[in-house]
Amino acid sequence: MKGSCPGKRIQHNPHGIQFSAILDLKIGGTDGVIHILDNNKLKVEASDWAVLLLVASSSFSGPFTAPSDSKKDPTSQCFTTLSSISNVSYSHLYARHLNDYQGLFHRVSLQLMRSTRPNISEDRSLELKRLTSSVAHSSLVDSTVTQASTSDRVKSFQTDEDPSLVELLFQYGRYLLISSSRPGTQVANLQGIWNKDLEPVWDGAPHLNINLEMNYWPALPCNLSECQEPLFDYISLLSVNGSKTAHVNYQANGWVAHSKSDIWARTSAGQGDVVWALWPMGGAWLCTHLWEHYAYTMDEDFLKYKAYPLMEGCVSFLLSWLIEDSEGYLETNPSTSPEHYFIAPNGEPACVSQSSTMDVAIINEVFSTFLSAAEVIGRTKDNIVGEVRKAQPRLRPINIAQDGSIMEWVKDFKDPEVHHRHLSHLFGLFPGHTITFKETPALIEAAEKSLYKRGEEGPGWSTTWKTACWARLQNSSNAYKMIKHLINLVDPDHERPFQGGLYSNLFAAHPPFQIDANFGFAAAVAEMLVQSTLSDLFLLPALPWEKWPNGSLKGLKARGGTTVNIYWREGDLQEVGIWSEDQTRTTLRKRIHYRGTMVTADLVSGLFYKFNGQLKCLNTCSLSEMPCSSYLV
Repeated sequence: MKGSCPGKRIQHNPHGIQFSAILDLKIGGTDGVIHILDNNKLKVEASDWAVLLLVASSSFSGPFTAPSDSKKDPTSQCFTTLSSISNVSYSHLYARHLNDYQGLFHRVSLQLMRSTRPNISEDRSLELKRLTSSVAHSSLVDSTVTQASTSDRVKSFQTDEDPSLVELLFQYGRYLLISSSRPGTQVANLQGIWNKDLEPVWDGAPHLNINLEMNYWPALPCNLSECQEPLFDYISLLSVNGSKTAHVNYQANGWVAHSKSDIWARTSAGQGDVVWALWPMGGAWLCTHLWEHYAYTMDEDFLKYKAYPLMEGCVSFLLSWLIEDSEGYLETNPSTSPEHYFIAPNGEPACVSQSSTMDVAIINEVFSTFLSAAEVIGRTKDNIVGEVRKAQPRLRPINIAQDGSIMEWVKDFKDPEVHHRHLSHLFGLFPGHTITFKETPALIEAAEKSLYKRGEEGPGWSTTWKTACWARLQNSSNAYKMIKHLINLVDPDHERPFQGGLYSNLFAAHPPFQIDANFGFAAAVAEMLVQSTLSDLFLLPALPWEKWPNGSLKGLKARGGTTVNIYWREGDLQEVGIWSEDQTRTTLRKRIHYRGTMVTADLVSGLFYKFNGQLKCLNTCSLSEMPCSSYLV
């Protein structure tokens, strides 16, 4: 098969990117026959086995090469690839795939279970679902038992609230990230790699005002840090184009990216309504992922050689972009809150003001992490570091509205859509870290009121963002309520805008399908179970005990380079395992928190520490002696 992507985007080349695909069919047995039907179907008869090999390629040569200039021949590449595997057996290909995939997937396990149930029939039904949902257990299931379909499980969740479906959806998010974002691939876009259309909705593009960032929220806590490499490669590409955009469009230093990009790493403001097009904070938000990678992995080489130069360019733009107002504050102007209007004093809808809460929160986050990065790698005397130290205190503070919620704009404008899908003004709560119980208790209370004000309705990604925000507030009941809100079956033939929910294959619905909510769900569940800073570790901070009173997790990551195992039973913490493999420090001091109790532990790198439910250290051992299955219930 050959084809092209003719383009509304590439006007000078009507052919656009060329692509090819080859399907090779192998059969076994002496009597096997292949029939070609209607020139578009294959029929295999009397064969002992059949193996289908599909290879595909395109002429895409990177964002800085126009399709008309590409020298790649996708058809030739397909034949070369097919030739390289033509003599490889199916069993070898399958074993190679399992080794590649399971090495990542099996790093984390999660079990969520009910309490002892008096209802025998309900218990039997749920246990059958747990068994039939796993391929590994398929041989144990009686062939006479009717297996529940995935769509039936989703449909019944509103009544049975099966915890194993939450487990499945959590691991499904990890599976999707493993499958769509690996070193050397493109960044995961709105549909990951599962777009079915030649011209997908919203162009299937990376959107930088929540969607692309949410795609990578689970990478670090869910122990898949390698899956972030395409994101970092993409940020590097954006910085190249973004430096041109900053210079040409704004006469500014550094680099910038706006709300929507594409495979060509576009960084300029988009066409269309200003409410979404004019938002030059996309690159800054992405830069927070660079620091987070260091915070979880403690990889100083990454911080020094990859992250810091990109952060420095971003900070340079932000310093150029800020202007002083009449009150002495450094403002962003013009400024929007992504995709959300307000009512101006003249009674008309408007979207542009100055220093939207999200702008200020992102800049504050970037400035703080940049200063921390400079401290780690010994760059505190750089001139730009001094400029940031002077500028950060002059940013406008986050304000509280008359109704007690966080103001989304610089003034307490009337909001014509209080249930808007974006939670832009809550960036400082999640995924940011500028709204905290310790430092800003008044803003914590205002953030809670903001979430109540926004309500529960919204597309899938909005639902999982709310789940994560409620988890960060340690409000387990509302976090779980949003989980239940997401696990609703959507009929693709009768869906409505911003409905949210899940399709029968567990893809998340906007509608239509967007993969960000699948990733956001995994990250939000991880946030309910483990929260952290570089020096603090919070155990089960937003666990809905009445829904998941029994459970265990193994392999979740925490900031500071630590890994965590937890086992709880009938609502009480039983055991905790913590270890660090940080090669840059021999000892890590960590404050461990659980239900108001806090202990300080000095963790030696390379040792496994076992604590009981009262956070008393029971024993230590080397990682090679670490128990493998003591946290399975």
